[in-house]
Amino acid sequence: MGTDATNPDATNPDATTAATTAVGGATFDIVHAVLSAEPISVDQAIAAVESDTAGAVVSFSGVVRNHDGGKPVDRLSYSAHPTAHQVMADVVAGLVAEHAAAGTESKPVRIWAAHRTGMLEIGDPALVCAVSAAHRGQAFAVCAELVDRIKEQVPIWKEQFFSDGTVEWVGAGE
Repeated sequence: MGTDATNPDATNPDATTAATTAVGGATFDIVHAVLSAEPISVDQAIAAVESDTAGAVVSFSGVVRNHDGGKPVDRLSYSAHPTAHQVMADVVAGLVAEHAAAGTESKPVRIWAAHRTGMLEIGDPALVCAVSAAHRGQAFAVCAELVDRIKEQVPIWKEQFFSDGTVEWVGAGE
């Protein structure tokens, strides 16, 4: 179950502590960076990162689609490696460290990211990210890179259940 980063539960492996990184005047707040067996929503992510200093809020919601490779998909399931929780936190922290070191913006950039695990139906959000920043360029850049890094680096595998009864694993062995 995902836990709000501002209210971590030490017994919950999904919990993460809110972190603030400031380098060279740039401030980044990691509001939420978890894997969640519970539903996630872009509205929840946007609400968490909005602030009076943000001139832009950029969000991404990767949802379960009803097809893949020309075959109809009924549902899918995400499984995570036991280290995936830490990898997720490390991926977000690494992105923040790189952008904070390069930044000159003094207004905070706020980040929220969650990836689902377990069974999902068509239309369910699987990966949700939101980034707020003073300016749209930075918000877009950080959000796009965040999505790409999570998909590339966090060890999560997708099991697709097709309408014809076949099943396919995606990401296993990569």
